[in-house]
Amino acid sequence: MTSSVLDLAPVVPVVVLENAADAVPLARALVAGGLPAIEVTLRTAAALDAIKAIAAEVPDAVVGAGTVISVRNVSDTVAAGARFLVSPGWTDTLLDAMKASGVPFLPGVSTTSEVVALLERGVTEMKFFPAEAAGGTAYLKALSAPLPQARFCPTGGISLASAPSYLALPNVGCVGGSWMVPGDAVAAGDWARVERLAAEAAALRD
Repeated sequence: MTSSVLDLAPVVPVVVLENAADAVPLARALVAGGLPAIEVTLRTAAALDAIKAIAAEVPDAVVGAGTVISVRNVSDTVAAGARFLVSPGWTDTLLDAMKASGVPFLPGVSTTSEVVALLERGVTEMKFFPAEAAGGTAYLKALSAPLPQARFCPTGGISLASAPSYLALPNVGCVGGSWMVPGDAVAAGDWARVERLAAEAAALRD
């Protein structure tokens, strides 16, 4: 894969799975819709099994782990097959572990000081979270002039309607969102609907 998570697709689906059995059909639907990078969040007990299943059975997917907040999360998810890591925030300890993991990672930031601290550590790609609550497109636009070397994946409160305004910014590589994996569709196994929503999202940069 490309060395940058930000360049895989315009949108990275942020997936919360209660049932690991849904992981493979969901991932196949997202890939078929044009969204190969899939962030499975560590918010449920099924997350590690879901990552393992996608990594083993959906070769065209680039499965990653989200809500990575500890050194143990890093080691467990990489062992499960995660090909990128995403955190809502970062500490020096967590950053060191992600750097040592051997896979691309996006540490989370929401302030200018956090961005500068990451740049000081040689990290130029990051997650901007929670995007809407932390200032949205206006905040990211303001960062682009003094800190042009920083690139972001904004996540948190972004929708199909608001995603294009983020993607138009020069310092945004992709956005994260969950609108293409609605809970009712996943619960019903409506993978055709997920694929349609993924295709809409994938077309945002066409």
